[in-house]
Amino acid sequence: MKRFRLALSFLTTLPVSPDGQAKPGDLGWAAVWFPIVGLVIGLILSALGYGLAQIFPIPLAGGLVTAAWALLTGALHLDGLADCCDGLFPAVSRERRLKILRDPHLGSFGAAGLALFLILKTAAVSAVIQSSAVVWPWQPLLGLSLAPVLARWLILPVGRQPLARSGGLGSEFSLGLKSRDVVLAAPLPLLLVLASGWRGLLAATLAALASFGAVRLALSRLDGITGDVLGLVVELSELMVLLAFSVNLPV
Repeated sequence: MKRFRLALSFLTTLPVSPDGQAKPGDLGWAAVWFPIVGLVIGLILSALGYGLAQIFPIPLAGGLVTAAWALLTGALHLDGLADCCDGLFPAVSRERRLKILRDPHLGSFGAAGLALFLILKTAAVSAVIQSSAVVWPWQPLLGLSLAPVLARWLILPVGRQPLARSGGLGSEFSLGLKSRDVVLAAPLPLLLVLASGWRGLLAATLAALASFGAVRLALSRLDGITGDVLGLVVELSELMVLLAFSVNLPV
């Protein structure tokens, strides 16, 4: 359970501490448990979504679930998304991009990207909760559970891509990550995708395309990935899953 505790303490703000002092490569070594941690996050969010929708209007319930999502994960991946907006979109050199990614200050691209993303994510969460009353009662449970599970599995194959620089969380993650871990961690997201029917398949397709696009952008502008790119992949993948589960087709 040492791997699980390390993964849980890194990916959430739950009061769990890893066993002993983490060593270089331990984060990647624990990555096989990332989808399980995603399920823990998803079940908490699903329960919140169902409960809050009983006492608040749907838009407010969606906003509260999104806020809880950020608090539960320590805004870890949102920080990566904002940094990538600052570092990948301006027309600057590769060296300047890497320097921006290391800068803790938030720039105009990052602020705008983060604000727009949170608006979209809140709207998508609200739509998932709303549509459950019309289309499919179990939709919030599967949609809000699949999003963090699939997103945290997708960063495993992404973590096997070339690194833009040595050092940092991206380097530490890749150091201990093995190809077999990508396969060993796949059954849970695959099971949830299949259990979700066509929405699950659509969600997996959109999330994979978004992840591929983010990686291609990073490779073209940084010649590799960083820890911030992993955060970008998580956030984009979660949003794609929510959008797929927001579709109102009654089939």
